[in-house]
Amino acid sequence: MKIKYILISILTMAIISINVFASTPISGGKFKNWESFMMQTEKGKVCFAQTKPVKRSPKVIKRNDSRIFVSFRPGENINDEVSVTSGHNYKTSSVTAKSGKNSFSFFSQNDFAWLLDEREEKKFIKVMKRATNLMIIGKTTDGAETTDHYSMMGFTKAYNAAKKSCAK
Repeated sequence: MKIKYILISILTMAIISINVFASTPISGGKFKNWESFMMQTEKGKVCFAQTKPVKRSPKVIKRNDSRIFVSFRPGENINDEVSVTSGHNYKTSSVTAKSGKNSFSFFSQNDFAWLLDEREEKKFIKVMKRATNLMIIGKTTDGAETTDHYSMMGFTKAYNAAKKSCAK
């Protein structure tokens, strides 16, 4: 009987610790086409704003979901980290974001891409706050071009909610 109680206690503690360090993201609110989230990880709190594209092309290329993220990870001293995924592995350094006359180049690794430095991230976020639309153009490892069209409606509110969640 004691062994059964001890095993149940150990199993319960293991489940609780897994849930604490690998929590599911909790929504901080939906703002038109954008949503903010917060979650706990081994390295602390992670907050982010994200959206999915309103249009993807070409339709003939099979790929996973596409998204844009702006993340905050105070435990790692990371703020305003912009990342994108187009749902496929990228050809090296083949990702560009465009809004109006603004164009930004991303570096890629597998199926994600990031801006080069904090200065570029700050500029890009300013553009995102003013923009109504944004395109992410990438190339698959086979060289096929994909284009994802994003609505920026709600970005500023989702961004501010994510930033505030990680400031607490």
